[in-house]
Amino acid sequence: MAPRLGDGIRRRRRALDLTLAEVARRAALSVPFLSQVENGRARPSMRSLQSIADALGTTAVQLLAAAQEVRSVDVVRADDDPGLTGTGEARVRPLVRGHHALHALEFSGPHDTDRVFEHRNDEILYVADGAVEVRAEGAAHRLGRGDTLYVAGGVPHSWRALEAGTRLLLVAIGDHVEVAADPHR
Repeated sequence: MAPRLGDGIRRRRRALDLTLAEVARRAALSVPFLSQVENGRARPSMRSLQSIADALGTTAVQLLAAAQEVRSVDVVRADDDPGLTGTGEARVRPLVRGHHALHALEFSGPHDTDRVFEHRNDEILYVADGAVEVRAEGAAHRLGRGDTLYVAGGVPHSWRALEAGTRLLLVAIGDHVEVAADPHR
């Protein structure tokens, strides 16, 4: 996936008419490292990919999706792609490959972030193992194995793993999808 990911990053950067140095500065990464990512010789961590996405005005999910072939039917095997790694044992693995209306990710391992997410469309967080705390609309929600949390589009939220071995599945409608307004909101 690294060469295609790099191609997608380069296409996005050029579409925005940004230099490698400008994106590297915005992402707080070195120019040589970003160049290696674009050329498929280095694979960024989750944190680095998110920094690159922020610098390009997009999301890590969209960059990952753009790097993958789109198929109308696709089986993602547990050992197909190790995903991206973060600090310690943290990992994120795409469960839907390519640029689709729906995206799904599996987060595993420690995840403790102050990063606040706000997406255009709705999403569901499902705890497959362990426990998480989700902060949304000024409240903290503790979720255990089998629990689900729905977050409407436009609601700022953050989450963190509370136990070792936590696995969280996130399923969302892509930000590029235009969804009709809910008349009940």
